[in-house]
Amino acid sequence: MHIEIRAYDSGWPALFRQTALPIRAALGDLALRIDHVGSTAIPGADAKPIIDIQVSLRSFAGFKRIVPLMAAIGYVWRDDNPDLSKRYFREQPGDRRTHIHMRCVGSWSEQFALLFRDYMRCHPEDVQQYGALKRQLAADYEDRQAYSDAKSPFIWGVMMKADAWSRDLGWQLGPSDV
Repeated sequence: MHIEIRAYDSGWPALFRQTALPIRAALGDLALRIDHVGSTAIPGADAKPIIDIQVSLRSFAGFKRIVPLMAAIGYVWRDDNPDLSKRYFREQPGDRRTHIHMRCVGSWSEQFALLFRDYMRCHPEDVQQYGALKRQLAADYEDRQAYSDAKSPFIWGVMMKADAWSRDLGWQLGPSDV
């Protein structure tokens, strides 16, 4: 399977908003935050043309009531997701690719995605390096998992810089995107 990497599309933020607003309406205050994460959330970043949305929940207790709410607006719960730090939804077959990551507010995995995004938004040189790496890896790999695994050393290097940056800056989360 070919891994497609595209140049940044200035329409991605609007596409996020168009996708996230029905989620906000469906979940109401069950979603403490709804944020645009991943490379499409970083201006200037080359990315797979997939909108990643992070929904922050108080906890996973009572999660089963969220499943029909998400199904009603066209998302499928991937209960086979092996990452127990999140609950994962995808689009219905044939719809535009969308990844919805539900994580507990304040969890390490929730903070990781937001810190990575915020750091990269302020460091265009790292964005350019990441884009070049993704293009090279997309040419080298057809397996999505191998592609993702090969990005890990770069991501962890960025997170080491992001950790120092966050301490120097006193980084705190801004308001939810939606």
